[in-house]
Amino acid sequence: MHPLKWTDVHEIAISLEELHPEVDILQVRFTDLWKWVQELPGFDDDPQRSNERILEAIQMAWLEERD
Repeated sequence: MHPLKWTDVHEIAISLEELHPEVDILQVRFTDLWKWVQELPGFDDDPQRSNERILEAIQMAWLEERD
C-alpha cells in the first residue's frame, strides 16, 4: 500500500471509521481530525499541506463511509 497523503480523502475516511467508530463525526474539531489523520498507520505527508477544505472533505467522506 502506498503512503497516505492528505489528498487520499476516501482512504483516510475508511481508516478513521475503523479506528473511531464511536465518534460523532459532525462534532469532531478540525484540530482533533488533523491530529488523528497524522496518527493513522501509513500516513506520510507534511502536516502543513492540510487546510480547512481538505479536513472538511475528509469529514464528509467519513460521514458517507459511515452511512
